[in-house]
Amino acid sequence: MDRYWLLTSNTYGTWLPGDHKGFVSYVRDASGQQVIHNVPGTPVEPGNSPLERYARTQLKSPPVRFDLVQAELLLDQFLETAGYRQWQLLAVAIMANHVHWVLGVPGDPDPETLLRDLKSYGSRKLNRHAGADQPADWWAESGSKQKLSTDESVLAAINYVIRQEHPLVIWTAPIPELNLPGGRIV
Repeated sequence: MDRYWLLTSNTYGTWLPGDHKGFVSYVRDASGQQVIHNVPGTPVEPGNSPLERYARTQLKSPPVRFDLVQAELLLDQFLETAGYRQWQLLAVAIMANHVHWVLGVPGDPDPETLLRDLKSYGSRKLNRHAGADQPADWWAESGSKQKLSTDESVLAAINYVIRQEHPLVIWTAPIPELNLPGGRIV
């Protein structure tokens, strides 16, 4: 594989602009210029209750929270998508309100394309299962894309993913360096 990524996406409506935990979005700085604070390891925007209330009024459907059945459907689809695209899925953690992937890819595709494909095929699988009960959107727009440039950063990302709190499903490829035989952990 030529590139490795830690990708993250939230489910629709679960982390809005203005959220009390902080948020990443375009805002205006003191000079009025639009800026975004989205560099990993740097502060995010502080909570802003009026902005969060406004963002909530703009939702097309209620916030999405995955259940165990949906998480299992997603895991199957992520494995299928990675295999078809000839990507190396190293780890995935599916929580009720977000998903983390550690992914190796040939070449240097745009990580936004990787996220789009994972979420698109995941949505199709969920839509087939949900029937008429499907939400307007399953996923938040875009997501976090962190390039992993060293073997150490790949192992650290896998370690981060498998140690998520309150997972519905965690899966890894065999990772001898971390004594992981591969398969479903949770």
